[in-house]
Amino acid sequence: MAGGMKFSFAAALLIALVAAEAAVIHAQGRGNNNNRGHNNGNRGNSGNRKKRVDEAAVTQYTMLTAVAGTKQERAFCRAKGRCFYRTLTCPEECPKRKPKNRKQKACFIDCSSTCQATCKRRVANCNGYGSLCYDPRLVGGDGVMFYFHGSKGKDFAILSDDNLQINAHLIGTRPTGRTRDFTWVQALALMFDSHTLTVAAKTVPHWNTNLDALLFRWDGEDLEVPRDGEAEWRMKTEEREVVVERTDETNSVRVTVTGLLEMDVNVRPIGEEENRVHSYRLPANDSFAHLETQFKFYGLTDSVDGILGKTYRPGFVSPVKRGVAMPIMGGEDKYQTKSLYSPFCKLCRFNRRPSVQSATTAMEPGLAQF
Repeated sequence: MAGGMKFSFAAALLIALVAAEAAVIHAQGRGNNNNRGHNNGNRGNSGNRKKRVDEAAVTQYTMLTAVAGTKQERAFCRAKGRCFYRTLTCPEECPKRKPKNRKQKACFIDCSSTCQATCKRRVANCNGYGSLCYDPRLVGGDGVMFYFHGSKGKDFAILSDDNLQINAHLIGTRPTGRTRDFTWVQALALMFDSHTLTVAAKTVPHWNTNLDALLFRWDGEDLEVPRDGEAEWRMKTEEREVVVERTDETNSVRVTVTGLLEMDVNVRPIGEEENRVHSYRLPANDSFAHLETQFKFYGLTDSVDGILGKTYRPGFVSPVKRGVAMPIMGGEDKYQTKSLYSPFCKLCRFNRRPSVQSATTAMEPGLAQF
């Protein structure tokens, strides 16, 4: 009898353990289904929380002195987790985080669960995820390339989410006989919390790579990004830190808004050969300087919208026609805003504080001077 009871107890325990393991596997399976797609911040609630913690940990470090006898920079990680209190050293092939020569790779220190220092180029990759270049050609968060034409002189919501909106101002031209404008992005307005950061290309009659064609504004006031020392501008707000850092002597920057985004921006003109090949027929007194940009977003909601933003939704299926030379993403009427600084469009989600709306509206007429 005792032996039978022991057997029954052991069998019951075994069944309970198997059932518990099955429940764990089932729960993990559901979690994996929530994490489909690209690493773009659009996950289930628990996944979002974990990812936001990991994203915040990326730059939580203190710089140490370089390795003796070398230029290799080191960082002491302060983020709790796998990398807590560890020291990361930049590789020999990219010893510095901020090399002045844009052709050189930079050291990227990551104190998140990745916990490593790697070499990366700090320049917009127009074929990479989250890119916005050319006559606007975009690569979405789903990896699908598409074009969005818009109209010259108009403004459109590139991304609109609960706590972030990015609008783009288009410049362009329409040669005689064409049915649409050739357009390029001249300016971007980043709206978040109670602030607005503007990055724009100045109007340049004749292009000179030695002259800086970038223009910046913070909450309606012009700002200067220094070219010496750290070559960066920093602002700490109530909720986050904003950094504009030069990645070349002229015309290239990296913008970081902690917890929201990182973007690489480059200014370039339309060259004579490009003008000829594409039959733009641009006037001789305008180089049509414009922005090439690549975004990396953090903490987007599952309902994010915008021309580029919607491609970061979980399960998004692109409607553009594949296999054609210029797959077009429509939506001009859904995403057009009244100005570069307006958070309103038919599908926009972002709500800006009234005090900021009045401050940015006052500087709206200035776009032509860029």
